[in-house]
Amino acid sequence: MAFDLKSIRRGKSVHAPRIFLYSTHGIGKSTFAAGAPDPIFICTEDGLGSIDTASFPLAKSSDDVLNAIKTLYTEDHQFKSVVLDSADWLEAILQREIETKHDAKELAFGKGALILAEKWREILDGLNALRNDKNMIVVIIGHTEIKRFDSPEVEPFDRYQPKLQARASALVQEWADAVLFANFRTIVKKDDVGFNKTVARGITTGERLLYTSETPAYLAKNRYGLPAVLPLSWDAFSDALTASAS
Repeated sequence: MAFDLKSIRRGKSVHAPRIFLYSTHGIGKSTFAAGAPDPIFICTEDGLGSIDTASFPLAKSSDDVLNAIKTLYTEDHQFKSVVLDSADWLEAILQREIETKHDAKELAFGKGALILAEKWREILDGLNALRNDKNMIVVIIGHTEIKRFDSPEVEPFDRYQPKLQARASALVQEWADAVLFANFRTIVKKDDVGFNKTVARGITTGERLLYTSETPAYLAKNRYGLPAVLPLSWDAFSDALTASAS
């Protein structure tokens, strides 16, 4: 391929989105992903419950995950979206495989994190092939944890972030076109307890929201210029995506 001035392109490149959605337990991550066009799930945890959607048998090894990806790449099918559910359960599988194959000396001094990142990269490359060559939407689902963030600008603070090893988490976030955080809407109510003192309580309305841009409270990003907050539904996300492309 010639890299010269004639090879320069203008305009937007339209590709199926790569989404990493993470949140607390039970908020509806799988339900959100099941709303994507003609989805099929690659499950590393048995969490689909009563959701009526297509899925491969429960993956118990990295080979199972890679074989599912290969099947979608090489065989004819009508699926338009692939969902990996979930990232942290897959990472636990990868960690066990690494610890079985390597001794402690081989994993010391951060070498284990490098091996894990390479395992993740292999899976992400496979998902990229489905997106680039098969035009499939890719959704990776993950759970969250609260960890301290040491900011170089302000005092350290706690925030939500994906429940993944740091290097692997950075790799998945970089891969994704949209890193989305889901949570219940929370309202802070202050009650007067007397003696000029108040007590603040967090109250949820039950409304489930999708956050698309980073704040001190959580990690998020998107490459589409989406609204900062959306309802947690595939239709709301899809409509916003379509509006941003117009």
